[in-house]
Amino acid sequence: MRIAALEDDDAQREAIARLLVSGGHNCQCFHMATPLIAALRRETFDLLVLDWNLPDMSGLDVVAWAHKNLAPCPPILLLTSRSAEADVVAGLNGGADDYVVKPVQSGVLLARVNALLRRSYPDRTTGGVETHGEYRFNLPAEQVTRNGEPVALTAKEFGLALLLFRNVHRALSRGHILEAIWGRNPDLPTRTLDMHISRVRTKLELRPQNGYRLAPVYSYGYRLERLTEDLPEEAAE
Repeated sequence: MRIAALEDDDAQREAIARLLVSGGHNCQCFHMATPLIAALRRETFDLLVLDWNLPDMSGLDVVAWAHKNLAPCPPILLLTSRSAEADVVAGLNGGADDYVVKPVQSGVLLARVNALLRRSYPDRTTGGVETHGEYRFNLPAEQVTRNGEPVALTAKEFGLALLLFRNVHRALSRGHILEAIWGRNPDLPTRTLDMHISRVRTKLELRPQNGYRLAPVYSYGYRLERLTEDLPEEAAE
């Protein structure tokens, strides 16, 4: 998962980054709220880990900004030394999804992060099969079928398609997609992502007449939208 961590103390910030990376996550760290907010305007993160006391604005103000400006807002964990009951209540009522008081054991913090991610993204599994409408993804085999018919995708196309379906209706930044599928590769041609998006759209027939739209988000990235939702069956009379 892609996590943004906001902590003004250098040693603590580095420790948080090491912990999250050791847990298999990608972590981008910030020492002040202003650069984090700038990054949130152009990038996508799966989780925000925020300190409360910061040089430029409070972590609670960042929580409020995120809920107002990000749709959907990623889950937020407040990691702070403020332990008073009134602070915990204010943090959770202000929009934080979890509240952890420092100092905290590294194993406990990582477990809280992973638990919050599981609750927020229940369809993201590490193995088995995922079904998204008429599309069925076999993760170990990296194979996908549509209405029972196999669709030939390369490994990168499979990963890209799965990422998009796991984030239906959510705009994903180009940086998020590139990092998730290709890793940190500065030599990757800029058109590589666009070509793979086009191939996935064509091979999976992600067109409005089939109930989906895979479209660019100007100056940001891409969004997969499901245009028709399953309607509930009428109650038997």
